[in-house]
Amino acid sequence: MPARSKPVRKSERELVTTHTFDAPRELVWKAWTDPKLIPKWWGPRRYSTTVDKMDVRPGGTWRFVQRDAEGNEYGFHGEYREVVPPKRLVGSFEYEGMPGHVLVETATFEEIRGKTKLTQSSLFQNSEDLEGMLASGMEEGAAETMERFTELVTEIQKRGTPSKAADRELVIVRVLDAPRALVWKAWTEPERLKRWWGPRTFTAPVAKIDLRVGGAFLYCMRQSDGKDIWGTGVYREIAPLKRIVYTDSFADEKGNVVPATYYGMSREFPLEMQVTVTFEDHDGKTKITLHHVGIPAGPDRDGANQGWNESLDKLAATLAA
Repeated sequence: MPARSKPVRKSERELVTTHTFDAPRELVWKAWTDPKLIPKWWGPRRYSTTVDKMDVRPGGTWRFVQRDAEGNEYGFHGEYREVVPPKRLVGSFEYEGMPGHVLVETATFEEIRGKTKLTQSSLFQNSEDLEGMLASGMEEGAAETMERFTELVTEIQKRGTPSKAADRELVIVRVLDAPRALVWKAWTEPERLKRWWGPRTFTAPVAKIDLRVGGAFLYCMRQSDGKDIWGTGVYREIAPLKRIVYTDSFADEKGNVVPATYYGMSREFPLEMQVTVTFEDHDGKTKITLHHVGIPAGPDRDGANQGWNESLDKLAATLAA
C-alpha cells in the first residue's frame, strides 16, 4: 500500500489527497497516463473499465465507460487542460449520469529520493457538488481505485527492475559530425527523416510526424524486394534539441498496431516498445544516445542493432552531404 492521506478539505470546493509510491516518477506517470493500463486500475473492483478515448495532450479529450455485473454502464469524460510529463496533469471530470457538474482534477508527481509523491486535487464548482460526491461514496471508491493503482505500479516495478530491463534494452551511442540543431531536424522533420530512416538496403517512402506530446508518427520502410514494413508510435516526451521519448510498435499502413508476426518476425516482440534519444553537444559535433527498450535478447536484438547502426550510417552520410 502507498503512504497516503485521507482527503483534506482545503476549501469549501476543494479536496486534496496525497500518496507516496516506492517507484520512480516516470513509471508512476506512465501507469497514470497509458490508455492500455487504465482498465487495470481505474475505478472500484466491482466495475470493468473500457477506454473509449484518451488523448493526453492540452485540449485532448478522454472518455471511460464502467460496467457492473448487471451490464449497467456509467460514462465519464473530460478534457486535458495542462500536460507536463512527468510532472503535472490537469483536466476536467464529468460523470455523464449528472451532466453539468464538472470538476477540475490536478495531479502532480514529485520525485523524492527515488520515490514518487502524488498529490491529487479535486476542485468542484460549488460546495454542494463536493458534499454530494462525498455522500455518494466517493472516498471509498477512490481508496479502492488507489489500491488497484498501487498493485499495478508494484507489478510494473517488479517486471522492470534495472537488471531485467537491461535484458530487453538496446543502447547505441554515436557522435555525428553536425551541429545539434541539424541533427534534431533530421530526426523530427518528415522529409529529412525519409532520407536516412531504415537499414542500408531500405528506403522510407512515407514518414508522417505530429511532433507534440501525445502526437503520433507513422512510417513505412520498403525493402529492396518491394515489401513494406510499417511502424507507428506516440510521443511521450519532447524536449527540443535535447530529448525525445516515444513508443514504438509495428503497424499496418493505416497506423493500426499489429504484432511482429504480421511481418513474419518473432512473437517475442512486445506490441509496444519505447525509444529514448538524447542529443548533446560534443566538441562541435553531436552525441546521440539511443535506448530502445523491449527488444528480446538474441537474434532479434542483433537484428535491431544492425538495423539501427545501418540507419545511423545513412544519417551520418546525409548530414555530411
